[in-house]
Amino acid sequence: MNPPHEQSDPGALTPWLVRIPEIFAGLAPDILRELGAVTDTPLGQEYHLLKTARPEQIQESEVGTFLRWNLPMDHTWPCHPRKMDKFIEKAAQTLLAKFGQRHPQGIFMGQLNPGSPDPYYKSLASNLRGRTLLLFPTLEAGGVEEQDPSRDSLFCLVGREGLFCGMQSPGACNGFYPGGSKYISVDNPGTISRAGAKLAEALHYLKLHRRPLPPGSHWLELGACPGGMTSELLARDYHVTAIDRAPLDPRVAHQNGLTFINADVATFVPRGSVTYEAMLCDMNGPPEDSIDQVIRLSRWLKRPGLVVFTLKLPRIETLAEPCERFRRIVNRAAKGGLGLLAQTHLTYNRHEFTLFFERS
Repeated sequence: MNPPHEQSDPGALTPWLVRIPEIFAGLAPDILRELGAVTDTPLGQEYHLLKTARPEQIQESEVGTFLRWNLPMDHTWPCHPRKMDKFIEKAAQTLLAKFGQRHPQGIFMGQLNPGSPDPYYKSLASNLRGRTLLLFPTLEAGGVEEQDPSRDSLFCLVGREGLFCGMQSPGACNGFYPGGSKYISVDNPGTISRAGAKLAEALHYLKLHRRPLPPGSHWLELGACPGGMTSELLARDYHVTAIDRAPLDPRVAHQNGLTFINADVATFVPRGSVTYEAMLCDMNGPPEDSIDQVIRLSRWLKRPGLVVFTLKLPRIETLAEPCERFRRIVNRAAKGGLGLLAQTHLTYNRHEFTLFFERS
């Protein structure tokens, strides 16, 4: 692979916006190099505006796992919106001129720096979307959850650096929202742990790839303590069989729909004719051990049973080691009859990725 400065033919370069989670900021130069980036302009909190001669690498490269979200740049307007007179009207009219005939299914706006305490750009994004919706013909997707994952939407991100827009399907972007993340607060006094928010975002993300499981579906949860994810599943009217050697938080332990088994996951065997629609594994320890338990217990999964698996890794300092670990886990799962459906890095993931498998 040629380093960025050795790329030629600048006329063939394609502008693209990618989001690299802050926890991987130290790896950003290596990630962008693997994506064939010739230029890179950091934007906002986690975004990079790059130009690449190999845009297919963004969707196909192994390091794409490190990208939270991506969007081809069909329109970029470097400016300072806060200092510009009538920015919203000028921007909305420009979006209509550039994208009106491309018939997006929906229009969605976000912030380049969503973690900023300054509410200005959040309000600006909302107001710009409102004005743009008035100019466009009737859209089929009025809300985020109404989008078809396979059809193009118009996504825009705004910040002090300007306005950056493109059209792509939520599936190709790797998320329904501009930026890819569904923000879920963990500050609620009733929250058991941040793991519940992680699972909530995972289930939202999963809608890109398959229909949600209906209420009443039976989940097998491995390593459930203290119960953050358990609580989230129960709140969605799922039945949960939770396995752990440690007790669950008292706020979860006696909820309806829960069967708690105080045991080591490695020795657990379902009794009778019980089966499950889905399995959840967020266990600590070597991921090889965890996936082996998932594979062992997957014989009790109905087809096409779902597995939500957290691939926990040592501190990530290079690209090679986590990519090799990822391949090893996916290959191990495949040999056990579990096919990889999707993978992503969620807002509350640290040095870990969330993988989704189906029983094939």
